[in-house]
Amino acid sequence: MRRPRRKAEETRDDILAAAEILLRKKGLTAFSIANLAAELKMSPANVFKHFHSKTALADAICERHVVQMIGRFQAFDEPIAAPERLVIAVRRLMETHLADIKENPYLFEMLVVVSEADLPSGRHYKQLIENLFANLVRHGIETGVYKCTEDSAITRNVGSAFASVLHPVFLMRADEAELRERCDGLAALVNAALQNPLAK
Repeated sequence: MRRPRRKAEETRDDILAAAEILLRKKGLTAFSIANLAAELKMSPANVFKHFHSKTALADAICERHVVQMIGRFQAFDEPIAAPERLVIAVRRLMETHLADIKENPYLFEMLVVVSEADLPSGRHYKQLIENLFANLVRHGIETGVYKCTEDSAITRNVGSAFASVLHPVFLMRADEAELRERCDGLAALVNAALQNPLAK
């Protein structure tokens, strides 16, 4: 008796789940579609039917990871003043990256690769980060705490100010206590600038 055919979406989800497990263990360079297909007891052609390349598969896994990661610290359960909200959001993002480096080093490495290769998940990640800072600045302006105007240049500059505590190169090589201290110092500087903008 033949097994009933599975929906394409179910097969795709199974491929993603199995690939993520293998990628977390081996990393992108040691991972192959042939190994994945063998693990799933399907032909490599069936995997390629859903993901046309190893890069496309890595991109899809990173997309799932990015959405989960951003979702962890995006919501605030209670009303928090804008300056503290900025500190908490940046700390959460930094701590999430640090946890990823320890717990999922190969997955974190993949995030860096897809960001540098300008793949959809990397662009989506950058957009989510920009949106995070845009929402933080907007909240501060709407509550009367930040005295700047709301524009995309300010949002980008706020995000860029935290590069030394968010960029993978800095995170992988820095002492964690030093990173946390730097994060708080940067947040204090950014908050001061947003609350007291320089006269034009």
